Amino acid sequence: MKRFEFFDVTADAGYWAYGHTPEEVFENAALAMFEIMTDTSLVKAEESRRVKIKSEDMVSLLYDWLDELLFIHDTEFILFSKFKVKITEDYDGLRLSGKASGEVIKDHHERRDEVKAVTFHMMDILEEDGLMKARVILDL
Repeated sequence: MKRFEFFDVTADAGYWAYGHTPEEVFENAALAMFEIMTDTSLVKAEESRRVKIKSEDMVSLLYDWLDELLFIHDTEFILFSKFKVKITEDYDGLRLSGKASGEVIKDHHERRDEVKAVTFHMMDILEEDGLMKARVILDL
C-alpha cells in the first residue's frame, strides 16, 4: 500500500493519504504535507511535539491536526517526518492525541514548496474496499 499520492490542483497541492485505520490515514496525511516542503527521508526524529485536538467530526479533526502541525512548523521552524496518532470518540466528539517527531530546519534540508495553509476545499475521508483514504488540498 502506498502511503500517499499527489494529484494536480491549479496553484495548490493536492494529495490522497491512505491507511487501514483513521490513525494511519492521519499519519500519512501529515507525512505527505511535509513531503511537499522537503525530502522527509532526510529529516531525523530528534525532537517531538505532542498535539491534542478535539473536533466534531473526522474531516474537521484531520483539518485541525494538519493545521496544528503547520502552526508548529511555522513558529518553531521544525520539519516533521514521523507521526503517531490515536483517535478516540466520546460523548461530545472526537479527540486526537498525536506525536510528531522531526528536527529544526537545517541547511542540508531540501526546500521545496511553502505551505501557506490547510484548506477545507474538497477535504474528505472515504473508505473503499477496506482501505481508508483522505483527500487534502493545501494552499501554496
